[in-house]
Amino acid sequence: MNLSEKLQQIDTLKSWLDSFRPLPPTVVAELKKLYEVRFTYHSNAIEGNTLTQRETELVLETGITIGGKTLREHLEVIGHRDAIDYIETLMQSDALIGEWEIKQIHNLILRRIAPDEAGRYRQLDVKAAGTEYVYPPHYLLKDLMPEFIQWLNSTSAKSLHPLEYAAQAHLRFVSIHPFRDGNGRTGRLLMNLLLLQSGYPIVVISNQVRAAYIDAIALAQQQNGSIDALLDLIVNAAQDSLIETLQILATVVDSRGRGLPFYENMLAILQQYSQKSD
Repeated sequence: MNLSEKLQQIDTLKSWLDSFRPLPPTVVAELKKLYEVRFTYHSNAIEGNTLTQRETELVLETGITIGGKTLREHLEVIGHRDAIDYIETLMQSDALIGEWEIKQIHNLILRRIAPDEAGRYRQLDVKAAGTEYVYPPHYLLKDLMPEFIQWLNSTSAKSLHPLEYAAQAHLRFVSIHPFRDGNGRTGRLLMNLLLLQSGYPIVVISNQVRAAYIDAIALAQQQNGSIDALLDLIVNAAQDSLIETLQILATVVDSRGRGLPFYENMLAILQQYSQKSD
């Protein structure tokens, strides 16, 4: 299945999700709990945090410390959870995203582990580990970030498919690399803020595809590089989130009377399967 066909499939899944709206409060609470842990675990793991998903859940739910793990790793979990809460607040307000909002996301991620850097643009030049990609000089950030924000809120950007818009935003942000540390986590949170604003569930880039994810970004950063590999990873992750959300909705009593397009299509699929079995 090519990328265009995948996006069409995503649109179908999204339309089924929309047919269940407004989502029952019980489902909203369950999804928040589920993705708060999963998103936090995978996003931190991509950056080298060694807490398992179960350990991440324990830190978030009970506040206990895990033996053999560093204080920084625990604080990364708490900071990322706070940043998820913040982007959910922004999503509900439909506010335009500016530099202040991005700095605040970054501040929540790093304020407990690097308070002097939290929410502040880098003051030194850096290059990507492994790929030797050289990020823009720090003195250009005062121009590059306003240009990025202008693109982010432009009609042309918002006319893209929501997943392409989110992928482009993520790539542009991490390629500017405005902070010394925490750019990947901030970029994935920004990507999800855009998707939440478009009515998608949180999309998680799994640590299991970390190498492919890094390679996709590196490819897109090369001159004339294509964003297709990165977009494909994000589309696959979005498909997983949509299917899982629909599975939860289909089993909740509070969903009765909603989701007619979803149930009609499921019935048609079952009928086709039954006819093939006869």
